Amino acid sequence: MTWSSMKQISFSDAEFAAKRKVTRRERVLSELDAAVPWSAVAAVIEPHYPKGIGAGRPPIGLERMLRMYVAQQVLGLSDEGIEDAIYDSQSVRGFVGIDLAVESAPDATTLLKFRRLLEGAKLTKELFKAINRRLADKGLLLRNGTIVDATLIAAAPSTKNKDKQRDPEMHQSKKGNQWFFGMKAHIGVDAESGLVHSVVGTAGNVADVTQVDQLLHGEEQCVFADAGYTGAEKREAVADKDLGWYIARKRGVITKAKQGGAYRKALEAVERAKASARALVEHPFHVIKNLFRHRKVRYRGIEKNTAQLYTLFGLANLVLSRRKLSPHCGVTAPAA
Repeated sequence: MTWSSMKQISFSDAEFAAKRKVTRRERVLSELDAAVPWSAVAAVIEPHYPKGIGAGRPPIGLERMLRMYVAQQVLGLSDEGIEDAIYDSQSVRGFVGIDLAVESAPDATTLLKFRRLLEGAKLTKELFKAINRRLADKGLLLRNGTIVDATLIAAAPSTKNKDKQRDPEMHQSKKGNQWFFGMKAHIGVDAESGLVHSVVGTAGNVADVTQVDQLLHGEEQCVFADAGYTGAEKREAVADKDLGWYIARKRGVITKAKQGGAYRKALEAVERAKASARALVEHPFHVIKNLFRHRKVRYRGIEKNTAQLYTLFGLANLVLSRRKLSPHCGVTAPAA
């Protein structure tokens, strides 16, 4: 190692250690570094990861690529963006484990190949399961009740691209008086902890109620949902299940009741109780949309974007349970 490189390391590290402000990026990466079960997650990927047998160039270490991939997801960056961030940010370099004095950062093409490996072998769903197993072992994922909900994730509506058309797998959906083009992320959330246990990705025009059976783990005793799931309990896939269904009434049912009457007051009290129970489902949506900045799909096609959703919601579970996983960590996520 040359004297100049030693000087560069010492000055940059000293400057980073001496600064007083802890940035949002540092907080998020520090919390996840402590929370992610790295060995369990790496064990899922390891059987599929290139071994570098022969005289060719050896592959980059699995955990390093995994850390680069995780940093990309939580910071909402492109392949090129996370490569640049490694060179620009000491906190990102520290998280990924890169020492620029002796090595270069993995490039965007290498990360692209890693992500395609995860997608091709459907490993992001297994990563999601591995994270949830750790949370269950810690007693954070219970199985008494499930809250189901969905959120729209926008896709680019422009046709100014190579194919001269919008993504054919995405569709329009109307919410209120507005039309949205994109996909839906449907989730099943533990009613006590607010952690996600089920994820389904569909086109934006798929009715929420049609996915309800895919969002139940089979051991819950009750289900909470908004008015978009009206009639869910009658669907063939769940009709034989002995469940308590707590589905919000449509607003029209309440407005038809006499204003100020005892019946309407009782209805409103019941709906407030249901809404209070359902509120936990908004927390993981807040994390992926506001903290991870995932408000638009990054890829074309439902399958690729659903694969990313498994990763995002798995990491969101770790963010939501960070205090219980790391009791000495008093850092909070930014407000919406």
